[in-house]
Amino acid sequence: MQTFFRLGLAAVLLLSPLRVLRAQDLTPRAYVITPTHSNAVTLSYSFFSGSIDFNGALPINDARGKYSIPNFSYYHSFGIFGRSANIVASLPYGVGNFRGTESGVERNLYRSGLTDSIYRLSVNLKGGPAMPPKEFVKWHQKMLLGVGLKVIAPTGQYDPKKLINWGANRWSFKPELGYSQRWGKWVLDGYAGAWFFTTNHHFFPGKLTNSQKPMVAFEGHLSHDFKPRLWVSLDGNLWYGGSTSLEGIENPLTNQRNSRLGATAAVPVSKHQSLKFGYSSSTYIRFGGKYQTVSVAWQYGWLGRPN
Repeated sequence: MQTFFRLGLAAVLLLSPLRVLRAQDLTPRAYVITPTHSNAVTLSYSFFSGSIDFNGALPINDARGKYSIPNFSYYHSFGIFGRSANIVASLPYGVGNFRGTESGVERNLYRSGLTDSIYRLSVNLKGGPAMPPKEFVKWHQKMLLGVGLKVIAPTGQYDPKKLINWGANRWSFKPELGYSQRWGKWVLDGYAGAWFFTTNHHFFPGKLTNSQKPMVAFEGHLSHDFKPRLWVSLDGNLWYGGSTSLEGIENPLTNQRNSRLGATAAVPVSKHQSLKFGYSSSTYIRFGGKYQTVSVAWQYGWLGRPN
């Protein structure tokens, strides 16, 4: 059991990048208001490189990973009871190389495959009514309050006979409260939420249970507009909790207290197209991934049907 416990935690934390992605989200202007029936497709590419700090919980040294996540997403806005709302669906793909040393033996691994799909619903509660384009052009943001729900579905590559998989074989849910305030060309965003996880009942070698406690997450952004659709943002977050158990045995050393800082820039290319660039790095890691992340995204947006 001790061997399975060590291997299980190593797999979850060293070689399951989606767990890193969930907590380390840095998404400025996530509660922005758009006209009803707005649509957008986004192609993004994110590169992660760094190490893992096991905080003494595992006898693993020099654990490192380099992996990339190409991602396709679709955005659509609509109205709910007169309030602005939107939904986003994402389909990521993972490609990566990982390594670590245990008892003097170096382990190397390559994985490529679909990761778990991601869905997010956001609904405005105050400051952002559902508006057609003619009304939206006359509207000016002040204070916004909204709620969101992100869901990660177990649709990724998973084989219970393999210790390492891109998919987690479980559901994850993150309810969230979002705040956004504009002062002229400055926008301040703040989000507070928590991740909840179901149990993987088919963990390696197929009959073990792997579970994770809830994890609280906070996120903040300060952005500045230079002109319409051209803006830059300073981003930061922190998260706490998420200790992992195998067969009901919890290791308290795996409890996370981590944070990241980064920056984002959005650049319009044409009436329908824009580019977004991002960079972030770990600032404090008690247990988990010390990753540097670089991302670039292309977006095409339209109202109704594309021109």
